[in-house]
Amino acid sequence: MSTVNLDEILDFAVEIAHQAGKAITEGSETRFKNAGKFLSANSAGFDEKKNTADLVTETDQNTEKLVYEAIQKRYPDHQFIGEESWAAGKQAELTDAPTWIIDPIDGTTNFVKGFPFVCISIGFVYKSEPVIGVIFAPFLGYLYAAKKGGGAFMTSPLHPERRSLPLVQPPPLPSFKQALIAFEWGSDRSKEVMAKKTRTFERLTGDAAAGVEGGEMALGVRSIGSAALNFAHVASGSLDLYWEIGCWAWDVCAGMVIAKEA
Repeated sequence: MSTVNLDEILDFAVEIAHQAGKAITEGSETRFKNAGKFLSANSAGFDEKKNTADLVTETDQNTEKLVYEAIQKRYPDHQFIGEESWAAGKQAELTDAPTWIIDPIDGTTNFVKGFPFVCISIGFVYKSEPVIGVIFAPFLGYLYAAKKGGGAFMTSPLHPERRSLPLVQPPPLPSFKQALIAFEWGSDRSKEVMAKKTRTFERLTGDAAAGVEGGEMALGVRSIGSAALNFAHVASGSLDLYWEIGCWAWDVCAGMVIAKEA
């Protein structure tokens, strides 16, 4: 890492995560204040990217712009890959150059509905390897962060000091039946994909003794609608496993670093 200072970049990523979090909460406040004035979804400040399960809001776009401009001002030679710029048609090519990979709002549907599991996900890649991850959930006040070789930590309103992850070192699970799993359905709801997802869900949760072929009967399943926060909860030890089909780089980049360092 001779040409990048990971400590400096991590501190900067935490700083812009808090700035983005403020933009997200302000966007939510504005949206709900004006909710009664809107007659349709598209006039309410959000649109469908692919289908009704894949939404984008003005706040997504404004937040990504805020983060992009902050990075360009501080690190003009760094590359940038963002979910919304990619969705708008900008090519996303990963090279060996220092690259930021951003999801401005992971959990957009949650944001639209007022469900608080929403976050900004900031990943930093050097020589094609994710080396820094920061995830901030502004409605909850939880921040998760890590750098390669430096461990992972979190802060929260209850514990504003940095706490190493996992919060409690979990013992090896004696069997799958003790596992609490995150499972997401994603935005691809085609017949073929849904058949595979449904079969996987059956095998993860079903009871083989009651006739579910291959059923492992996991302890429980949670679906919170945010890939990044699922990674963060695995890192903290509150989830044992996260399963999903169809994630993108901006969904997992930051979370991978945090989970690995935990």
